[in-house]
Amino acid sequence: MAPAQPTTKNTAPNQARVDSWTWAVRLFKTRSAAAEACRGGHVRVNGVAAKPAQPVRPGDEVRVRAGGIERIVIVERVITKRVGPPIAAQCLIDRSPPPPPQEILVAAPRRDRGSGRPTKRERRETDRLLGRTDN
Repeated sequence: MAPAQPTTKNTAPNQARVDSWTWAVRLFKTRSAAAEACRGGHVRVNGVAAKPAQPVRPGDEVRVRAGGIERIVIVERVITKRVGPPIAAQCLIDRSPPPPPQEILVAAPRRDRGSGRPTKRERRETDRLLGRTDN
């Protein structure tokens, strides 16, 4: 029999699942949210839509669209366990574009309350006006 290979606990893995890595470096609050984003096509690895189990390696570019904001990060170090923010920041290089100026966010049109879908009463009045019946 061949002797058992010595194992060391300090060796970092050279690859990890993309859902696990994005959760571990705090791009998502939960791993299930990370997996759901992968299934929904909101996570790309090297320009290709990623499934939750796709492996990431150091040097890969990961694009994440969450909360209406796109984050572009480069994998610096692979981790599988969630760590604190200072350590998580060392595991990636953030290449995300700066957020839009506040003036643009404020200038976005807002819809007045109630101006969307008509209420039941308004719908009945419109039906009466147009001569529609409930048959």
